[in-house]
Amino acid sequence: IHRDIKPHNIMVQPDGNAKVMDFGIARAGNSNMTQTGSVLGTAYYVSPEQAQGKPLTQATDIYSLGIVLYEAATGRVPFDAPDAVSVALKQVNEQPLPPRRINPDIDPAFEAIILRALQKNPVERYATADQMRTALNNYLAGRPINAGVPEPAAATRVIGAVGGAAAAGAGAAAGIGRIPANGTAVMPPLAGSQQPLTLSSSNRSRRDAQKEQAAKNKRTAIIVGAIAVLLVLIAALLIYLNVQGGSAEPTTVKVPSVIGATETEAERALLASKLKLGEVTLAASDTVAEGRVISQDPKEGETVEVDSKVNLTISSGKEPPKQVEVPPLRNLTPAAAEELLTSLNLKYSLGESKNDPEIAEGLICGQSVAAGTKVDEGTVIKYDVSKGKESTSITDYTGSDISEAEAALRNAGFEVSITEEYSSSVAADVVIRQTPSSGAGKSGDTIALVVSKGPEPVSVPDVSGYSYENAKSTLESYGFEVIRVLDVNSDDVPSGHVVSQDKKGDGYKKGERVTLTVSKGPATPPATTPPIP
Repeated sequence: IHRDIKPHNIMVQPDGNAKVMDFGIARAGNSNMTQTGSVLGTAYYVSPEQAQGKPLTQATDIYSLGIVLYEAATGRVPFDAPDAVSVALKQVNEQPLPPRRINPDIDPAFEAIILRALQKNPVERYATADQMRTALNNYLAGRPINAGVPEPAAATRVIGAVGGAAAAGAGAAAGIGRIPANGTAVMPPLAGSQQPLTLSSSNRSRRDAQKEQAAKNKRTAIIVGAIAVLLVLIAALLIYLNVQGGSAEPTTVKVPSVIGATETEAERALLASKLKLGEVTLAASDTVAEGRVISQDPKEGETVEVDSKVNLTISSGKEPPKQVEVPPLRNLTPAAAEELLTSLNLKYSLGESKNDPEIAEGLICGQSVAAGTKVDEGTVIKYDVSKGKESTSITDYTGSDISEAEAALRNAGFEVSITEEYSSSVAADVVIRQTPSSGAGKSGDTIALVVSKGPEPVSVPDVSGYSYENAKSTLESYGFEVIRVLDVNSDDVPSGHVVSQDKKGDGYKKGERVTLTVSKGPATPPATTPPIP
């Protein structure tokens, strides 16, 4: 039994799946649900039996879910008041306003499902979540919503006699509104609206019998009124004590161990022990994983006052290694570069041998990490050695990705110049042509690449007010794909004409989709729904 079903504890994921969260006050069905000082739940969503501190069943979550559906359908909770105690009293004593009084568009069958879930008597609600799910599925499928689900109890027992009222009052005072198994106990009307008792057919006259009956009714009303006032006062007191946690709580507690826990886990453990999270500081640790508690103050087992703060030191992970700046290696011999890297506690490895028109053969012409970059000690720096200037054949990279073509040409010792132009046949960032495209060249020669920028941007014309057919043909003539996804009512745009479009103006490319919203004429006035009596 969750005991705290509310919108804040229901997460709807992007794919539509709903997840129930926060089982902080959930209990197994056979555990004690209402000990003194236990969490009551959120007043706006608690069931009457939960507010009264009674043993709970699955029906308490059904009631809370009914309030969630009520709020989703109407935009407000059924019971509201300035404080939690007043809201809880309304959960026990008042009936909700039917949702269709607030939102007439609600289907009566759906309203019936909500109101059944909000029955004060747990046995008159859906017995299980599966029954409620069946009713909802039946409603969505157009079937009778109560198919396979027992109807709420039809009989209501009315306490009419003085003896019955006194007995009911005593029972309610003992159990704070205990509901009998066979139905809902309804208190008789107060003074001025009593149910008449059966007149005696003895030797008294009709007039004397009426006077005697009136006197009995008056006494009954006084007794019942007194009992009702007493019950309300007792209920308010018990609910207040339940919310406040009572007055006999211990004033000291022992500090639990939270070493090795995450900050969230530690805070929950402290709250469960009636303590608070104090200062949280970070410290490096080679033995405690990042995000876990290294130490706590006060320590485990110490006795402290309730609501005392416990300070935590949390691991920020291992101490970061020392960093050094990578030196420039260009034009150094490999031996000199290796000696320099070793002095800085850096490692090295030989990279490629490549042509370089500016660097003499045998000297370093490139390095894997740029000079001036800060890296951790022990980082491997790879260096490349120049083969000097050398003739090489030119490979044609027309149709290749520009990054691939440029890298290959530069690795071959060529300089690369790049210009861009629009192309409707060559994808963006792909080489359209290369000059020269073949033959032999020397290191340092320049290879010119012309790269596609993709199709030239075009302007989307404004077709608002066009008939759909004209708008579609106009946009297609510009090379756009037209999608019609929604028809809306409009008092200004004739039926079948375009109300709006999702793209217009400059900056678009041919082949893009343009979505049109089309008018279906003025809205039909809604049918008037008669008020619910």
